[in-house]
Amino acid sequence: MPDAQHQEGAPYTVVNNQYSLLDTADLVFIDAPGTGFSRTFGKDKAKAFYGVDGDGEAFNRFIRRFLTKYGRWNSPKYLFGESYGTPRSAVLAADLRGVDLNGIILLSQILSFDNSVDDPYWNPGVDQAYALALPTYAATAWYYHKLPTQPPALQPFLQEVEKYALTDYMEALLEGSELPDAQRQAVAGKLHNYTGLPVDYLLRANLRVVGANFSKELKIDESTSIGRLDTRFQGPDIDPLSEGAEYDPQSDAITSAWTAAINDYLRTDLKYGLDSTYWPSGRSGGDFTWDLRHRAPGGPPAQYQETGTNVMPDLAYRMKMNPKMKIFLAGGYFDLATPFFEGMFEMHHLQIPQALQSNISYHYYEAGHMIYVKEDMLRQFHSDVESFIKSTENGQ
Repeated sequence: MPDAQHQEGAPYTVVNNQYSLLDTADLVFIDAPGTGFSRTFGKDKAKAFYGVDGDGEAFNRFIRRFLTKYGRWNSPKYLFGESYGTPRSAVLAADLRGVDLNGIILLSQILSFDNSVDDPYWNPGVDQAYALALPTYAATAWYYHKLPTQPPALQPFLQEVEKYALTDYMEALLEGSELPDAQRQAVAGKLHNYTGLPVDYLLRANLRVVGANFSKELKIDESTSIGRLDTRFQGPDIDPLSEGAEYDPQSDAITSAWTAAINDYLRTDLKYGLDSTYWPSGRSGGDFTWDLRHRAPGGPPAQYQETGTNVMPDLAYRMKMNPKMKIFLAGGYFDLATPFFEGMFEMHHLQIPQALQSNISYHYYEAGHMIYVKEDMLRQFHSDVESFIKSTENGQ
């Protein structure tokens, strides 16, 4: 598919993936219950599967059965989770007692949903989501040349923004209404330099810009909204007067092509699922509802927790139980769904001994949520993951 563009309609072309990890490892793709050709049955099936803990248990049971059926208990084992697959991997790692993993690969991570910039407006008093999204806003403004002064290189610029986000900006957010007017004006000016958004807009937003509003405002003078999953994608505004973007241009740019391709490939090449419907999402079945309540290992019952869903304790638990396990964290600089700096922040706040921080490696790419839509990033990602697996497959 063309990168950062809306693919034209069918017919689409399916080609061999020269960057598949099959040259390094066997790959087992697991359709979550109620997705793909997977179906759920039984009384209270939605309650049983559609939630943080039920979902983790379903994957836990599947993996154990797979290892038994195919005689793979003594093989090196890795989890690879993308997007919601990252909290799923954290929960699953904790659930897989007696199964020591060699490593976990996390792409586009969110482990604590308090860090989501999708709509922190409804979570007042928890301001870090705004700070963690700032580097992604800055990367996006840099990409579109919307900054008052355009830095020549992205990464040195982002290092400066990251430092500001966790120091002066976060301090200003924590002061709330007690922030002096002069300082408020100074912060708005600094944010303007880093995001390209007008100072008066930033002041009216109380220095707090949610993701959808940034997607709308950055190119509002061109009647254009930018992507959520990948801000390099853009499309026409739906409603020029709306507060935030009404759709994700990246999702709409690729979904039709991918859905058509997988349906055609499964039936035409693999002769599989001829009489079945392929569900691209759990929502397709009509009984989808997700229970975000979660009980961490040793934590209070889910119904008694008073915070947002946070599975950082699960990953920390498994890292302490298996101190040889390595973590590979990957993200895209232009991902507004799970900003790259958010994943970095979460790793640095895991409840683990300082020595275990060396088990985590960080890998970032000039792409979005799905870094593999940009071929040169896919090539680099393959190389990085291959090196990670080869360096850990012997349990070192």
